[in-house]
Amino acid sequence: MYLTIIDHIEIDREQRSVRKDGQAIHLTGLEYGLLDYLSAHANRICPREEILDHVWGTRFQYDTGTIDVHLNALRRKLGWTNKEPIETIRGIGFIFHIEQKVTHYTIDLQAFLTEWLRSHDTEINASGLVAQIHLTPFVNEITIEPKALQQLLDSVLTALLPSAQPGVLRLTSQLTMHHFILSLDVNGTINELRIPIYGDF
Repeated sequence: MYLTIIDHIEIDREQRSVRKDGQAIHLTGLEYGLLDYLSAHANRICPREEILDHVWGTRFQYDTGTIDVHLNALRRKLGWTNKEPIETIRGIGFIFHIEQKVTHYTIDLQAFLTEWLRSHDTEINASGLVAQIHLTPFVNEITIEPKALQQLLDSVLTALLPSAQPGVLRLTSQLTMHHFILSLDVNGTINELRIPIYGDF
């Protein structure tokens, strides 16, 4: 049974088949897997590691660009651009936009931070730091535009690294009545990002 996932594109998950404007589109197994997984998790960031685990079925130590190769082929076959409806978030992962304008995204925080740290691995290692993540156990997801969170984290890290001595970079979290607080602690130098629980960020 075909279901419409976006204008003119239909997917039959039982038959693993795709149609565009009623015409069958031949996709490889990995191309279909990408479309199926990203569309099933629309409007939230899907980190590269998560996609490799669920679509490839094997944990890769490093992504050598295999996702991008198959995604480019998928975009070409469906007539999509490099930004819509699947947008690449550099160094982190991908977002499948179901609507033209999306103001909120649900982020798996552990996966997001793991990928963010991986994308800054060179700079962190050069400073002699070892990264650790200690998040509030019962908070697995937050609602925020991923580019905004990435830019905030990038700016804090850029400010911390020049004066960093070898030691530990800790990412910790705390939940209050009104905010989700994400802290970056470099050897005792702490910077906090306060993310409102309700409303736009």
